[in-house]
Amino acid sequence: MGLSDAELDAVRAIERADGADDDLAAFFAGADRARPVRDVRVEPFLIARHPLTVAQARHWLPDYEDTFAESDASTARFEDDLDDLLGALPFRLPSEAEWEYAARAGTTTLTFRGDGKPDEEQVLDDFADEERTAAAENAFGLAAMGSANEICADMWIPHFEDAPVDARPRTGDGPRVVRGGGGDLHPWQGCDEWLLLLSATRDAFQDFTALRPVAPVPTSAVGAG
Repeated sequence: MGLSDAELDAVRAIERADGADDDLAAFFAGADRARPVRDVRVEPFLIARHPLTVAQARHWLPDYEDTFAESDASTARFEDDLDDLLGALPFRLPSEAEWEYAARAGTTTLTFRGDGKPDEEQVLDDFADEERTAAAENAFGLAAMGSANEICADMWIPHFEDAPVDARPRTGDGPRVVRGGGGDLHPWQGCDEWLLLLSATRDAFQDFTALRPVAPVPTSAVGAG
């Protein structure tokens, strides 16, 4: 878990090849927010294939409205209604470790697609098109990882120093962690928005967020004796 030296080198290679829109000095200066790299033990869990859509959000919040959504199949984004949703939702938030494990899908590269520069075509915000949704899946069958900034259970701490070796969320005061966000700036304006699609990208929750629910793996039923 975290932004490795190899991944930093991959970003530098993109920059050297004139693949960056601007000087990436700020990105490299902030790299410690996703370091040090560490091994984390993640227990089995269930996670939604994609973030909650507008239609799904209305299942728990019937009055939910999103003026930015183009259809009921679009990603739902929550602001002042986030606490109401969390109170009604029968699922939990992923820990940050669970989210990154899900995003990487067994890879150690910038994204699950490799170390190449992500492009805007990889952003997925609407799940009405099943063919496009399926094409956006990683090896775990999860779609649109990194497209929306998704909230995690952890409180924001700007590094991984002394973080637990299991997938428990880190607690404390302040904003929660959000992961991803490449689609929240769509259409891209040439400000290196592709960096938000990286598996290790993390930030503090500010204005709005998407949500990808998590649930425990059901225990096996005990057969009758």
